[in-house]
Amino acid sequence: MKSIKEIYKIGKGPSSSHTMGPLRASKIFRERYPEASRYEVTLYGSLAATGKGHLTDTAILEGLESEKTPVEIIWRAEIELPRHPNGMRLQAYNSEGKLEGEMTVYSTGGGAIEIEGEPQTEGTDIYGMTTMTEILNYCRKTGLSYWEYVEETEGSSVYDHLSEVWEAMKSAVEAGLAHEGRLPGPLNLRRKAPSYHVKATGYRDNIRSRGLVFAYALAVSEENAGGGRIVTAPTCGSCGVLPGVLYHLWSSRGFPETRVLHALATAGLVGNIVKENASISGAEVGCQGEVGVACAMAAAAASQLFGGSVAQIEYAAEMGLEHHLGMTCDPVCGLVQIPCIERNAYAAARALDANIFSNFTDGSHRVSFDRLIQVMKETGKDLPSLYRETGTGGLAKDYEQM
Repeated sequence: MKSIKEIYKIGKGPSSSHTMGPLRASKIFRERYPEASRYEVTLYGSLAATGKGHLTDTAILEGLESEKTPVEIIWRAEIELPRHPNGMRLQAYNSEGKLEGEMTVYSTGGGAIEIEGEPQTEGTDIYGMTTMTEILNYCRKTGLSYWEYVEETEGSSVYDHLSEVWEAMKSAVEAGLAHEGRLPGPLNLRRKAPSYHVKATGYRDNIRSRGLVFAYALAVSEENAGGGRIVTAPTCGSCGVLPGVLYHLWSSRGFPETRVLHALATAGLVGNIVKENASISGAEVGCQGEVGVACAMAAAAASQLFGGSVAQIEYAAEMGLEHHLGMTCDPVCGLVQIPCIERNAYAAARALDANIFSNFTDGSHRVSFDRLIQVMKETGKDLPSLYRETGTGGLAKDYEQM
């Protein structure tokens, strides 16, 4: 299992798999064939189906520097490459029209990419234990918390990255609260975060608290939908859940930032375990792998902050994911707006509820987080492709893609 730094990537939205991944792949290909006279990029499966709404073509043109070299993009949504639904093939041609080289890439979620026939580019495995059960038992035996296990494995330098992540998350919340108007695209969807924030401050106690969580999660999700700077947690499409919860608890409860960084480490470990044993790609397992995992991460972070035991934290994470099982990824018009933005706000609230529920227990429960991950993986495979980020079924049905 790799570093939790791979879970938290700072970049621009709206999609980690459809925007950030293709951008990285295009830059790598440009570096390999800088003298090409033209490039041809073929997008397959989900990457082609919702690529225009996710600005995949814009990312590719940027990565291949289309202002210098012509780029042709071919959309083949009806063809899915064997490794992953998010496949793309890049080809470089010389002035005589001869193929100079090609590269097949899979954008596997969270901004990660795999190049066919080449070693993994996402760093090396550093965690010896890859399941929550192993890590839970280890922490019980040693008396460590999850964040201490992360620090033991990755070293204290991991907090340098987590500090950058936290600053980026706070900035995304505050930018989203400051931005008004409509989001780009044919839906003409207006930003809600500023008005939710104003309305929430007019209430007292529980309603005010819940309204603020909604506002903070909406703020980040809307920044993402507008192509703003966010943090994958674990993806762009689910980027509002964890910062929404953490920003609210930090600003309302006065938790020191050191403890917030510890919570980020715990949340990153939870997301990492899912990524290692299943998937965080909506195109592969549906939105349960994005918003569902984000809810699990946020629930674990909240439990960490409120002093939950390692068993209670595991239980909070399990509930956060369990109650998103089977959630489809059906973006209307191929945009990360409906239902994605509201799902982020709702999942943030669910994460806080999961924390409260788990802290009323001693952490004992029947279904382990590891078992749930396997069920999520199986459920995702069973979902028809029209419910896995192709924008052709569910809520997206009968809407034209951008």
